[in-house]
Amino acid sequence: MSTIEREVPSTEELRKELRRKEEELRDLRARVEAWEAEYEKAPKRDVLFTSISGREVEPLYTPLDRSDDDLYLDELGLPGRYPFTRGPYGTMYRTRLWTMRQFAGFATAEETNERYHYLLKNGQTGLSVAFDFPTLMGYDSDHPRSLGEVGVCGVAISSLDDMETLFDGIPLDKVSVSMTINGPAIILFCFYVAAAEKQGVSPEKLRGTVQNDILKEYQAQHAWVFPPEPALRAIVDMFEWCSDHAPSYNPISISGYHIREAGATAAQELAFTLRNGFEYVERGLARGLDVDAFAPRLSFFFDIHNDFFEEIAKLRAARRIWARRMKEVYGAKNPASWRLRTHCQTAGVTLTAQQPENNIVRVAYQAMAAALGGTQSLHTNSMDETLALPTEKSVRIALRTQQVLAHETGVPNTIDPLAGSYYLEALTDELEGEAEELFAEIDELGGVVPGIEAGWFQREISSSAMRQQEEVERGERVIVGLNDFTDGSEEVTIDTLKVDPTVEERQRARMAALRERRDDDAVERTLAALTAAAATGENLVPRILDCARAYCTLYEIRHAMEEVFGAYKEPVFF
Repeated sequence: MSTIEREVPSTEELRKELRRKEEELRDLRARVEAWEAEYEKAPKRDVLFTSISGREVEPLYTPLDRSDDDLYLDELGLPGRYPFTRGPYGTMYRTRLWTMRQFAGFATAEETNERYHYLLKNGQTGLSVAFDFPTLMGYDSDHPRSLGEVGVCGVAISSLDDMETLFDGIPLDKVSVSMTINGPAIILFCFYVAAAEKQGVSPEKLRGTVQNDILKEYQAQHAWVFPPEPALRAIVDMFEWCSDHAPSYNPISISGYHIREAGATAAQELAFTLRNGFEYVERGLARGLDVDAFAPRLSFFFDIHNDFFEEIAKLRAARRIWARRMKEVYGAKNPASWRLRTHCQTAGVTLTAQQPENNIVRVAYQAMAAALGGTQSLHTNSMDETLALPTEKSVRIALRTQQVLAHETGVPNTIDPLAGSYYLEALTDELEGEAEELFAEIDELGGVVPGIEAGWFQREISSSAMRQQEEVERGERVIVGLNDFTDGSEEVTIDTLKVDPTVEERQRARMAALRERRDDDAVERTLAALTAAAATGENLVPRILDCARAYCTLYEIRHAMEEVFGAYKEPVFF
């Protein structure tokens, strides 16, 4: 008999089934209580049975730790279907593996371009740009504040000229590019669009992401330029412009990664990241944008830390929370607006300088957690990144880690294989509940921006970081090769990348040559038009694009906006 032909159970049959379930649960509860009595008498290892976030981990999980199984479709559902707990896409890795990225950038655009070609040749499927510190802060390589930092922790990009060189020979209509930039993100995005135009690639064909998450900068990382309100305006300008001109490009990657790296717990990372995302949605709606016009291109970026199951549960809970809020609170009707898509990166903060080869093992487990959690894109850290920018050898090992995971382990063969685990499902529910409690606290503060201005986020993260560090220092939490299993081999013996000390000199010469050959009248005209636009409600992207095409430099564009917006100075909170 088919499912359709089966008779609908009578009320009495339903009552009998309910009584049967209740009896089974009573029996299970009695068995568990008897087991617990014996468990309590047994000796235990003298370690912390808590997650890295400080959450108590029970010795056993059963159906008693789950909500009613009849809520399966409401809480879990099917992959690619609301509420997306089991994955944002219906076929997941059976159709397409996650995008394999390696965060790369050092010295000049020419040298980083060579590294990109090397990575693509070795099987990388997307590029991820690491900028040097002056670029992250909106300074040109020849600015006095850039002295000693040019090309040291990433690639120096000060103009369209540098961006063209960075992607020389790389077809931007075929390769997805992620750029980790925040304070001056709108400027680097315009350099990228203009560089694509030089290749004959229109914005409609661009795929990739610019990080552009300024709220988490105020909370955790501190790479800001403008105060919150004008910075948020620039982000919404990008939402609006990309909706019309670059519909396949993600204008923001709402980033929990840096919040976690600063010391947040998994629940704090989850809650702060999603609440920041809701803030961006609310700003878009306040502009008058249709939520379904920009929400489908919002993307996320999460840290994958050492606690294997907690990280998997975090990604599952994130998808469920986002879907419900977007549908029920913000009225999104397009399922693509409900679907949380994320890039993940293994946790840089877990890497140790001592016994650095151990980092290969850490990264492999973290990468597996990301895949089991359903990531769309993944960066695996190199073993030497706690010492210096990675060498080609260490980058290759990190990339091969993903490839072994993808092609040898069988992990991608089935979708959400840990679903139904009593522990994992209970942990997913618990993280969701903790996130909702933190949302309520943030709302009591008046929202994200008032919380930042009061220093609440900063203090919460700092407190969590201190607790974790004290556990390590007391030896309560073991870090292999750091505070235990130290056998005298902690001295670093691996080769590290050395950045050529002439980089700054060469970059300054390059900028001097650019200033000589560009059209000064066009530079002055486009910068003046940008300043005027900043003083009105005009969308800034077209004006910054004009500046980029005229080869205005990063700092010149920043300064033109700063004349109106001012510069952000963080209040003292501690």
